[in-house]
Amino acid sequence: MLVHSRTGKWTAWVTCAVLFLPLFALPLLVIVAASFATHWSGAFPSGPTTAHYAAAVRGESLQALTTSLVTAVSASLVALTVGTWAALAGAALGRKGKRVLDALFMLPVAVPSVVVGLAVLVAFSQPPVLLNGTRWIVILAHTVLVTAFAHQSVSAAIQRLDPMYEQAAASLGARPSYVLFRVKLPLLLPSLNAAAGLCFALSMGELSATMMLYPPDWTPLPVLVFTATDRGSLFTGSALAVVLMAATLLALLAVSRIRTKASFR
Repeated sequence: MLVHSRTGKWTAWVTCAVLFLPLFALPLLVIVAASFATHWSGAFPSGPTTAHYAAAVRGESLQALTTSLVTAVSASLVALTVGTWAALAGAALGRKGKRVLDALFMLPVAVPSVVVGLAVLVAFSQPPVLLNGTRWIVILAHTVLVTAFAHQSVSAAIQRLDPMYEQAAASLGARPSYVLFRVKLPLLLPSLNAAAGLCFALSMGELSATMMLYPPDWTPLPVLVFTATDRGSLFTGSALAVVLMAATLLALLAVSRIRTKASFR
């Protein structure tokens, strides 16, 4: 911390706690408390039960969780591949070309995700590429929405790279492909892992575009959370939300460990 005095440090920690608890921690704790309740008529929930979690980890809920994981992993891998390639191409195009490329990739983020969902639905609901009613249109929409974050993360990391590494490898006779795969990409590995984690988390929580596109046999977990709460099953929806949060956090912790190991290579 930048505060060196004991009083200043305590003040900073108290301020952080006062701001963090009501804005971030308390809403999540309320969801966790509701997931174990059967009634909530007073200040605190009552009727503790684990029945909501028993339903949240089997049958339709388990299938929805699997659907979310497969969608998020698929979208993240494609987004990371496309975003990294575009970031490398943008670095070679110069300042003007990079600005155009950045604007194109940031366009889906600049509009509401429901607009992206509608655009994908209209574009792929007729030949020659007919994806409407399939799982692929959901994965495609998630990929479009998260690719911008992968591109920006990798693009910023490329700008921070020291060009001396590439110049040294090239001066020793290394081919451009060798420099890319054995010098540049290993140096970008921590940023690639961070971008993958961000894309995964965003895809796991995406709802607006998904609601417009998902077929009956490919229902992600956020849709199930929405439908449960929409029909009044708030406690069941809370349990599903906790399962979604836990799955996302576990995946992010795994990515964080990979990133930490990559940082020390």
